[in-house]
Amino acid sequence: MVDSYENTVQGGQSLESLIRNAALSRQKSGVLPSEDNLEHARASLPHALSSDGVGYDQTIKHIIDDLVPAFNNSSLSSNYYGFVTGGVTPAAMFADNVVSMFDQNVQVHLKEHSIATDVEYNALGLLVDLLRLDRQSWHNGTFTTGATASNILGLGCGREFILRAAAGRKGISVASVGEYGLFEVMQAAGLSKVQVLSTLPHSSLAKAAAVLGIGRANVKNVPREDDSLRFDMTQLEAELARPDKVSIFSVSCGEVNTGRFATNGIEDMRQLRRLCDTYGAWLHVDGAFGIQCRILDDSAEFASLKAGCEGIELADSIAGDGHKMLNVPYDCGFFLCRHDKEAANVFQNANAAYLASVATQDIQSPLNIGIENSRRFRALPVYASLLSLGRTGYQDMLQGQIRLARKIAGWLFDHAEYTVLPETSSKDELLKHTYMVVLFCAKRDNMNRELSTKINAPLRMFVSGTAWQGKPACRIAIATCMVDEERDFGLVTDVLDNISEETKS
Repeated sequence: MVDSYENTVQGGQSLESLIRNAALSRQKSGVLPSEDNLEHARASLPHALSSDGVGYDQTIKHIIDDLVPAFNNSSLSSNYYGFVTGGVTPAAMFADNVVSMFDQNVQVHLKEHSIATDVEYNALGLLVDLLRLDRQSWHNGTFTTGATASNILGLGCGREFILRAAAGRKGISVASVGEYGLFEVMQAAGLSKVQVLSTLPHSSLAKAAAVLGIGRANVKNVPREDDSLRFDMTQLEAELARPDKVSIFSVSCGEVNTGRFATNGIEDMRQLRRLCDTYGAWLHVDGAFGIQCRILDDSAEFASLKAGCEGIELADSIAGDGHKMLNVPYDCGFFLCRHDKEAANVFQNANAAYLASVATQDIQSPLNIGIENSRRFRALPVYASLLSLGRTGYQDMLQGQIRLARKIAGWLFDHAEYTVLPETSSKDELLKHTYMVVLFCAKRDNMNRELSTKINAPLRMFVSGTAWQGKPACRIAIATCMVDEERDFGLVTDVLDNISEETKS
């Protein structure tokens, strides 16, 4: 048993020192673990639970010596470009350790019990400030496990809103779809379908639709013929006008493969808002990959990216990802809603007298506006990082990531062996629209089939293999606070040049 957090292990080293040294050791190794380390770690896993346990010291030794070398460096290396994991700011790392140590219960807002829910509410306000949104409209929402949970909240609130409104148009008063159920309300309103209309939606939207009873098959692409990300407004209105359906719009504010945007300026969002208001639809923004462009400076350098986030304040709800945008540890997402009572209609915790809120509440209890009842105090790392870096710190971080991505994209555009995707004849146009993601492929098919494997094999960097228009491609996603533009550009270009030379010989 551990008697104190001051307990020391292994030759008098403090636990904090031991973990720090293990992290530093991993930083000096490859971006991915070696095959030997993976095999050793798997062999060290117990086949069954022992009766007496191995003890605290032996457990720590096993984790540090056997398991840690087999972790990847997704948050410790600036050259992990696969899943958009992000790094961890120093303030967020400190705060996350405090979260584990004090293990606060943040399901119910009890003013005399803990400051935790006040901190969470304050962190949400700081986040709204960072995104240049109006607190009076947008200081409503919650922290979630990630963008998937946030998209479930957004579609859940949208489903509630549009079905209640549809029933109202039939003269039927429905207090809450969450209370009476999807089938009963749809039947009463004479509806056959709830649909989600989007362009190149992230897979988490389909998962959210499945969870909420909408159905994956009812997440529909409605793109223009000349641009797979932009909405076909004529097709959208035709779908909205069908009397047997109700709709949620989901705007891809940063698409997963390219990082590009579904809207391009305030007028696009105004047009979507007008359609929603006319037909009683809900406007949701999936901002996991791109909403942070709202923090960029006002220079011409970033104007095209900022245009992709203009008018986000016209939406009804916004989903975001803290581990990407804010560089805080897993798990952390956020959900913001312009309608302050809507989430409670869906997610309120019913029939638990001991969890009842007090009569007057200045802050909503998180268990009544989100998926989880039991939840981690994940707002503290967000609070700490926002407090530490401020707007300028986050702006500098993002602008450094974008500049590195653009430098790599420009180099690939000029390279004889590589093609940047989506293809364009104008380098200036390419760079203008390059955000934090660079999608590319090899020009030669035989090289392209194994490109991601070859890039990752030396363990110097990691990219994710993907597809574009049915063909293999690679994606470099830059999302960490540890970016060093010159150093990282040199490493990436060296790796890619070596591969192109190898395949020629």
